[in-house]
Amino acid sequence: MRRSDTRAFWLFVGPFAVGLLAFVYVPIGWSAALSFFDARNTVTPTDFVGLANYADMLTDGPFLRSLGTFSAFALFIVPTTFVLSLGLALLVNRITVMQAFFRSVFFLPAACSYVVASLVWKLSIFNGVRYGLANTVLGWFGVDPIAWVGSTDPPWYWVVLVTLRLWLQLGFYLILFIAGLQRIPKHLYEAAWIDGAKPGWQTLRYITLPQLRTTSVAVLLLNLIAAYQAFDEFYNVLGTAQGYPPFARPPLVYLYYTSLGSGEQDFGHGGAGAVLLALVIAAVTLVQGKAITR
Repeated sequence: MRRSDTRAFWLFVGPFAVGLLAFVYVPIGWSAALSFFDARNTVTPTDFVGLANYADMLTDGPFLRSLGTFSAFALFIVPTTFVLSLGLALLVNRITVMQAFFRSVFFLPAACSYVVASLVWKLSIFNGVRYGLANTVLGWFGVDPIAWVGSTDPPWYWVVLVTLRLWLQLGFYLILFIAGLQRIPKHLYEAAWIDGAKPGWQTLRYITLPQLRTTSVAVLLLNLIAAYQAFDEFYNVLGTAQGYPPFARPPLVYLYYTSLGSGEQDFGHGGAGAVLLALVIAAVTLVQGKAITR
């Protein structure tokens, strides 16, 4: 029976393990190896440069500004997503009629392709023309049309990007919070009411939030990592226009242009930047995790 279970295990897991090894771990390892070479237009370099690529990236102004900007972006988008998804989860969890319908409606954007959603946001809602949805609504209040994506002063494109990210991610974290809320024993609330706790802020502060501690940590960490890994919406909304300042692009988009998007494919500096970004994400995640779990 054990041999049969082992064969069945590898039959199901084997193809996924091979794919994970071939398409994830080998490329990650090879990218890290390329970061120590002068790898321009080749993935089999011979000119070993040691830590020179890392030194160049750490003194590269656009890359560092991009990291700084997206640290500020993470400080804004992570708490905003956390509060909104938790609030929606509390509301949906209290609904007694058609709760499954509302869960599905809020989760539906999470199943949408980031590329498709980015194009819808850019071409239909915030397209900058007078009859676009956003400008039509503003026109009802007498506001002139705004070039949402084409304007860099003021940077209206951040409104497009932030609203798009919130729309795409709120449903996923809402489902996580609802799962956490449904695991809270009902007798805790009953005991609190008997002791005189008022429904609302008191039960939220002293029962709901402490019981959601594990879920909250998971949501914050996942959200933080996703903020630094932003790529699809920024690449598809901002496109390849050169008018945007370097810090308007996330680190992954900057590294994409360094490694693949420019005329000279610089895999060495791109690999070094990817390793540095991974270290930043790991460090910030560990610090946040330690601060939350104390």
